[in-house]
Formats: sequence, C-alpha cells, structure tokens
Amino acid sequence: MEGEVSEGKVTWGRQSGFSFHPLGGARRGCSSMADTASQVLLGSGLTVLSQPLMYVKVLVQVGYEPLPPTLGRNIFGRQVYQLPGLFAYAKHIIKVDGRAGLFKGLTPRLCSGAIGTVVHGKVLQHCQEADHAEEQGSNCKEPGSSLQQVIKETSQEMIARSAATLVTHPFHVITLRCMVQFIGRETKYSGVFSSFATIYREEGILGFFAGLIPRLLGDILSLWLCNMLAYLINTYALENGVSTMTEMKSYSQAVTGFFATMLTYPFVLVSNLMAVNSCGLAGGLPPYAPVYPSWLDCWSQLRREGNMNRGSSLFFRKVPTGKRYVWEEKRFH
Repeated sequence: MEGEVSEGKVTWGRQSGFSFHPLGGARRGCSSMADTASQVLLGSGLTVLSQPLMYVKVLVQVGYEPLPPTLGRNIFGRQVYQLPGLFAYAKHIIKVDGRAGLFKGLTPRLCSGAIGTVVHGKVLQHCQEADHAEEQGSNCKEPGSSLQQVIKETSQEMIARSAATLVTHPFHVITLRCMVQFIGRETKYSGVFSSFATIYREEGILGFFAGLIPRLLGDILSLWLCNMLAYLINTYALENGVSTMTEMKSYSQAVTGFFATMLTYPFVLVSNLMAVNSCGLAGGLPPYAPVYPSWLDCWSQLRREGNMNRGSSLFFRKVPTGKRYVWEEKRFH
C-alpha cells in the first residue's frame, strides 16, 4: 500500500465473513472497528518506515538529479555511467536537511493512509452487505461461476478503492508538494491546514485534485489486471488436487500484482508530475519543468523522451533524457 490505501492489494477470493443475526451483527461491528484500528496502526508504521524511500522516489520522478553520474557496472557486468542510487541520494538529503529531512511530507501522508483505510473499509463493507441482501432476496439459489465471483468482488474493491482515492487525493497532493519543495528550498507548503488554504486560495477546488484522473485510471487498471491474471493462472495453469497448489495460487497473486503494477507505473508517474506541475514551486515550473496543459500532454512528452519509467527503479539508473539537471547547470556555469 505505499502508505496509501490500496496499492498492490489483491482481494478477490477473500470471504466477507458478515453475519446478519442480531447478536452476530453487533459482534461483527466491534470486530470491524478493531480490524480497522489495527489496519490503521499497521499502515501508519509501514508509512513511517517507507517515507525515505518514497521521498527519494518522488524527487527522481520529477527529474531532480543533484549528483553527477558515476562509472559503474550494470546487471550484465558492463561499465556504464549511472546516476546515484537510493542510498547516495538519501545521504545527499541528509547532508542538506539532516536525518529529519527524509521525513518531509509524512504528516499529510499519514492522514491520507488513515482516512483512506477507514473509507475503503466502510465502502467495501457497504457493497458486501448490499450484495448479501440482494442474494438473500433473490429466488435463484444456484451459485455463480468462479469468474462471476471474481468480477463481482473486483468490482466491489474497485468502488471502495476509488472512493478512498477520491477522498484522500488532496492529502496526496500536499504530500508530493511538501517533498518537491526540496528542489527550490521553498517553505510554501509547511503544514496540512496552511497547505489546504494555500491550494484553495491559488488554484481553487480543482487544485486539490491535480493528477487525480491518471491516478484513478492506473489504480483501476492495475486492480483488474492483477485479479484477472491471477484468476486465469489459478484456473488454467495450476491444476487442483496437488498439496502445494493452494500455496502456489497465493504466490501467483503476488506475481500478477507486481506485473500489473509495473505495467501501470506510467500512470503513477504522470499523476505525480501533474500534482506538482505549475503549482508555484521550482520543481514544477520552467525552466526546470515544462507546464503541461493536461495529463495527456505530460504523457506524450514523457513518451517522446523515453522517460515513461523514470523513477521506477532506484538502482542501476541510466541518465534520463529530455532536460538539463542540477549537476549539469553547475558544470555549465
């Protein structure tokens, strides 16, 4: 979940476990609250631990390269010039801002994760209860096919995930802008409430949803790709009746989730770039970054430059094209 509600989460095949008799409903309500609280706590812990990784990743995504490339070896052992990886980049941030500098944007990201977890759980529960009531009210007692079940559960997860993304996207925008301030050494977005006021004053309501469309599209495509690929593999590639098949099917979900995330990464990149584009920060304005009229223009330019996967890996990084970097500016002057 990248500290975020729903990323890389596979849910089809999960049992809802709801019971609807009077006492069972009360017990389920208490259990649901406890589960939500534990998910929020676990998600918050993972968010804190992953914050330095996401911080470096976002700066790389926007094309900020303050360190010159070094001569190294690629995975095939050949000598190539590579940009510094995660640890060298993190050391540079620590040198400039100290260790606390690695946690810029943590507060709005924690808010996003906590609120998103609650919204996701509530919407998913509502969808499952409505589906259960519909099944009980129907005279058809024949169970649906496994494919129909996968489609139904994936649709429910899509609705819940989209609702959580829609509600938490303003916090996501603030998180990204807090991080990108490192480039121009600004302090424009210094707190959650003041950042909300700044965005509303300068950009209006639409400013809170910058980059929302590619983020939603990528999330939905990733979910459907992951779940449908896992269903096809589990149904047609793995035979039933073998003792290790259950374990192998769980592994197939992880593999398809990774594959789907990799395919939809350009949507994540474009979404993050549009969230900071033309927002008054140096990292999102010319001459450092072009102003994109729409996310489709951003997509087209990245594709022309061959930068659709910029930031997808923080190791063995080749020098991207299409713009001048900080270390080049210093050398030029």
